[in-house]
Amino acid sequence: MVDIFHVASWISARLGAAFSRLEIEAAEESARVQPADPRFGDFQANGLLVLAKKRELAPRPLAERLLQVLMADEAWREAGIEAFVSGPGFLTFRLSDGFLLRWLNTYRDETSLQLGAGQRFLGRKIVVDYSSPNTAKQMHVGHLRSMIIGESIQRLLRFCGAEVIRDNHIGDWGTIFGILILMIRRNSLDWERSPTEVLESLEALYREGVARTKGDEAFLEEARRELVRLQRGEPENVALWKRINELSYRAFQEIYDEMDVHFDYVLGESFYREQVDRVCRELETTGLAEVSDGALVVWHRTHPRFGEQPFLVRKKDGASNYATTDLAALLYRVEHFHADEIIYVTDGRQQDHFQQLFLTAEVWFSRKSYPLPALKHVWFGTILGEDGKAIRTRSGESLRLRELMEEGKSRAYDIVAEKSPSLTEEEKRQIARTVGLGAIRYADLSQNRTHDYVFSWPKLLSFDGNTAPYLLYALARIRSVFRKLPISARGKIEAILIPSLATAEERALAKKLVFFPYALAQAIEDLRPHFLCTYLYELSGVFSAFYKANRVLGEAEEIEKRRLGLCARTALILEQGLHLLGLATLEQM
Repeated sequence: MVDIFHVASWISARLGAAFSRLEIEAAEESARVQPADPRFGDFQANGLLVLAKKRELAPRPLAERLLQVLMADEAWREAGIEAFVSGPGFLTFRLSDGFLLRWLNTYRDETSLQLGAGQRFLGRKIVVDYSSPNTAKQMHVGHLRSMIIGESIQRLLRFCGAEVIRDNHIGDWGTIFGILILMIRRNSLDWERSPTEVLESLEALYREGVARTKGDEAFLEEARRELVRLQRGEPENVALWKRINELSYRAFQEIYDEMDVHFDYVLGESFYREQVDRVCRELETTGLAEVSDGALVVWHRTHPRFGEQPFLVRKKDGASNYATTDLAALLYRVEHFHADEIIYVTDGRQQDHFQQLFLTAEVWFSRKSYPLPALKHVWFGTILGEDGKAIRTRSGESLRLRELMEEGKSRAYDIVAEKSPSLTEEEKRQIARTVGLGAIRYADLSQNRTHDYVFSWPKLLSFDGNTAPYLLYALARIRSVFRKLPISARGKIEAILIPSLATAEERALAKKLVFFPYALAQAIEDLRPHFLCTYLYELSGVFSAFYKANRVLGEAEEIEKRRLGLCARTALILEQGLHLLGLATLEQM
């Protein structure tokens, strides 16, 4: 059989080849297929109408010529995909039972799914820059989206074959430390408490220090001197700075561990402080940067948006900034990681910064003949409270991420205790942790990332609708079917080969499973995990309809076998999809 994991891409490739055989130049969009109305078929190529109009061709005869070429293609005939012309000139495709069965019986475990998906980015090295909190502060709810969107994106890319380098570019350098070091010297600080408690004290000291700088010039000048001492490498200040950062990262790591978030490197701003002089020097020698009012800036004068907005790369006092360290980090990732692509996951307020960063890098790298990797800014909107404003505590402060996580587990525990009082205390806690943290995560990922969304506990913890509890329950229900099997048969579920399809619900479920690669492609194309969330929710609904209409156990052997096989494939793809989103799963709920 022709090896077809991503059937939509395969159809598009064969259609593109058909255009070539007819010596018709066609843009990629003309050969692209997308899901069709299920009443008429499974996929449809709609771009023929646009192409025919541009070339002054009759669309239906063009579609019929393409169909003839496809039918003469041996690989096409072998695949088992029906094709026909419909409407004014659409090419519509329908997957045969034979194709569905071969796909389901080929991709029946995690390894085979990985092999199928892993061809997309094979040999491509991608750096994903995400989370990136500032040290000396606790992580708050504003850090949630970068962390979980970035984690999901890197899992998707890795699953699809990329070599992913996960980099946490923390903010661990800058003027904050001059004030902090001075305040620590003037106040006693108990370093032996928990990382979270010490960070609370550091935040309080910093707020007090900032307030003093506004009215006490002598204090401000002393804080500047402490910063200079740090920048010069004086041992006492460096030791304090290291202690603050180490403690901060211990606190971050507690959250990362609980949220199952991982990094290969933690290269903060301080890592690049020795390289910023090289960046500024090269920007000047290439004629890209110039001194303006004492600062070093880059102009993109012909750009329609940034023509009058300089990109500041060195301040008047000679200090570096985000732009300098980001350019240094980009250069490092090219020279040391040999990255083919770099993805930055930050909030939408940084769009201008990254557009100017990418423009600057493009000109700089071209003048120095450096290879420029593909650069992408994955930005996201704001988490809102029920009042429609950025979510905060009742006192108006930023909501600590740890507090949000604990509340999620607590609320989930109350639901579990009410619904399943017979469970042991340990089981209740485990389920509550998985459901509570999964609900927070999924509520975010299921939104189009560029949109703001309202955070609502009742909605995200509901067992109805597109929520984590609904999906986790759907998977647990399938696993409950397997627990009813004899113990000797439970370990052989993945090996079941589905011999046939008979009912309408069986076919609908089979087709939905085969659409998993299309959902992956949607999520990866513009790095929007919500497409995968929508697919998993729809798959759960299709399975529910199948399960309601088709008894699985207790039927004739062939019927039970094919329905158990469909249950196994559904569980496989649900679990794999939830893992790609970063959610843990449960055997029972």
